[in-house]
Amino acid sequence: MSITDSLVPLLPKVRIPGIGDNVYKEEGCFSFDTPKCEDGLYVCMTTFLGFNRKFAQLYHEVTGNKLFLHMKQIKKEVRNLNFIFYLSIEGGFTPDNDNKVEYDDVNELVILPEYTVINLEDIEDIPSVVSCIKLVLASVSGILSSTSASKKEDELSWDGEIRSVSKHAVGLKQLDNGVKIPPSGWKCSKCDLTKNLWLNLTDGEISCGRRYFDGTGGNNHGIEHFKTTQYPLAVKLGTITHSGADVHSYDEDTMVEDPKLAQHLSHFGINMMNMEKTEQTMTELEIELNERVGNEWDIIQESGKSLKPLRGPGLVGLDNMGNTCYMNSVMQVLYTIPEFQDRFVNFIFHPCFLFLLKRVSDASSDFTIQLCKLGLAMYSPEIIQTGNSAHENKEMTSCSVTPRTMKRIVGKGHVEFSTNRQQDAHEFLLHVLSVIERGEHKNGGISPGEIFRFMVEDRIECQASKQVRYTKRSDYALALPIPLEAATNKAAVEEYQAVVEANKKDVNVKIGQIVRPVVPFTACIDSFAQDELIQDFWSSAVKEKAEAKKRTRFVTFPDHLVVQMKKFTIGDDWTPKKLDVSVEMPDNLNLNELRASGLQKDETLLPDIEPPPAPPSEPLIDIDEEAVVAISQMGFPLSRCRAALVATGNMGVEPAVMWLMENNSDANEASTECNHATDDNISSIVAMGFTQEQAKKALKATNNNLERAADWIFSHIDELDSIEVDSSEPTNQDAAGDVPMDTTNNLKDGSGNYELYAFISHMGSSTICGHYVCHIKKDGRWVIFNDEKVAESEQPPKDLGYMYFYKRV
Repeated sequence: MSITDSLVPLLPKVRIPGIGDNVYKEEGCFSFDTPKCEDGLYVCMTTFLGFNRKFAQLYHEVTGNKLFLHMKQIKKEVRNLNFIFYLSIEGGFTPDNDNKVEYDDVNELVILPEYTVINLEDIEDIPSVVSCIKLVLASVSGILSSTSASKKEDELSWDGEIRSVSKHAVGLKQLDNGVKIPPSGWKCSKCDLTKNLWLNLTDGEISCGRRYFDGTGGNNHGIEHFKTTQYPLAVKLGTITHSGADVHSYDEDTMVEDPKLAQHLSHFGINMMNMEKTEQTMTELEIELNERVGNEWDIIQESGKSLKPLRGPGLVGLDNMGNTCYMNSVMQVLYTIPEFQDRFVNFIFHPCFLFLLKRVSDASSDFTIQLCKLGLAMYSPEIIQTGNSAHENKEMTSCSVTPRTMKRIVGKGHVEFSTNRQQDAHEFLLHVLSVIERGEHKNGGISPGEIFRFMVEDRIECQASKQVRYTKRSDYALALPIPLEAATNKAAVEEYQAVVEANKKDVNVKIGQIVRPVVPFTACIDSFAQDELIQDFWSSAVKEKAEAKKRTRFVTFPDHLVVQMKKFTIGDDWTPKKLDVSVEMPDNLNLNELRASGLQKDETLLPDIEPPPAPPSEPLIDIDEEAVVAISQMGFPLSRCRAALVATGNMGVEPAVMWLMENNSDANEASTECNHATDDNISSIVAMGFTQEQAKKALKATNNNLERAADWIFSHIDELDSIEVDSSEPTNQDAAGDVPMDTTNNLKDGSGNYELYAFISHMGSSTICGHYVCHIKKDGRWVIFNDEKVAESEQPPKDLGYMYFYKRV
């Protein structure tokens, strides 16, 4: 059969890529294979989806598409002749590593299922009057010349990092007040600070910057000047060079680009071309702040040790795409769990696989497909080669992939995870489990994340009447407090802190090895198990405010238990910080003594009476937006900042921050999306950090009036935990999905005996900065996963972890 005869029957399905088409010519849809891999990549000439050889065959069987462009790049070595000539003159030589790597492109047509190969050169020799040949060549040309889907993905993945042009830049008003700025000798106009100074581009005022999360930095005079004048743009003095500078928009509350910066600086006598950098940029400052935590970084990353690099199935690293270490650590742990492997690694054998193949055209927006793609790459028996230059070293001892599409999809629409800022790994775990649950529900399955879910029982006893109320709720993690007063080395810690305090102004003094509090794990369990005192609890028995005691116990024990150590707290200076503490975490854990007992024979239930609604005439609190901005600089979402101010009667920043830290679990729930709520009023209240049941309760008490409901819910903040969960409605645990969660079905239960198999550690002084790594026990040995680096661990720092993963023995 001639070439023309082979192609004519396939002509109706051949397409030429258009503007809206994604062409997967650099990375497969179901794998991370590239044209540089041994078998190359097969691009469908109908849908422009790319596959390795195995998936191309499966895709053909499902869709019937036969014609593919087979793209392959074969490595060749090119000796640097100019360098050789130069060295020969000097009497030198060219070592092997001075050769650069180039590739020969081999493109050909392939017809499935026989994999019949048609060389493009043979087609070009056929007279162009044959219409089918012209169409095929035009399709090939379009595929080869188009921007690949992976490059488009790279652009999308950097949306959170690229500084946008300020809306104030073009039409910025500058006052003719005669202010001229000298080239040096700057000082804040409101205090004596000479560092971290910002020049307001409207009036030339020099002010110090904001206070950093660790208490250092400026005195907030720049933001105060903006609040007084509303002049929006400021440039950081000391960062100005001929190529640009750090520009901040107070109004937009972000770092921005100012295309007219040279003109704006010239107004105050500053010539950008003559300026030199004398101070750290904001990026450099963040790195320095991260490194201030001392040897925690070295211990957790096991720096200074000759760790044995590992590679192979289950030992594939994940590239950091800009502060994605929190995601990398969580996904590494999830993919080591059998239930997640069964669903997303061995997905070819899953009943939903054919359904996934049929909708593979939506691969760039389908989270389940991306989870399967990542799972296959992490456990592929072949060595992964991504084709990135960083992975082409002959001495490469580990391998990694870049899940850029998965990162974009899981964060889509989320106020935090859609950015490239550092995030909290615990919040991300809850979020990704919710997204997975949504996807599995659409596929008609059960989320593998159910292995983490358990039910707890909250017992509240009114101290005035001694009557009780029992409520049940499901959760995904056991959050444990860390009682520093239980440290076993108090004297040594106090002595070390005294030395630090005495020498904190002298940067040249070497303090020595950090001495951190050592807290027994049993003290953390005891702190969790003890009764919690609730002030101003509205008692339905006495129909007024009274004290109450709350106790939490397990109704069910999950197959896999996540333990979160509550390391993030607030310092004496009212800034969020992380407890630098060592907790002696056990390899084996027995929680059977924390099993719930339920209502006892001698107990009387509190009457089921609703708290009285707030009077309609009661005025709403006028939120101080300046305080909202100040609190948000500590790393809290704006919605939570406003909620905290309302909850504390708008008494200022300090009480609001304390409330936020005390209600950290609500903050975690607030970070999850609430896409399934159909009632806008419910969604608005849930966005403040409350459950749907609490939102409905408040709306019911105020006749569905949103403003009154918000006021009601904050005026009854202390008894919110007593609002029982209706199992027929979605709870706060499925706040990111549209799936009603039954609080009794699908829950596993068994012994409370567990064994540690993984933990995630955080390095840094705050959740909004720093770095995450994870350690996982595989085949009897501990392995450290530090983004793309995978190695055998010598001394896993189990005492410094943030999240611990236990499985039932």
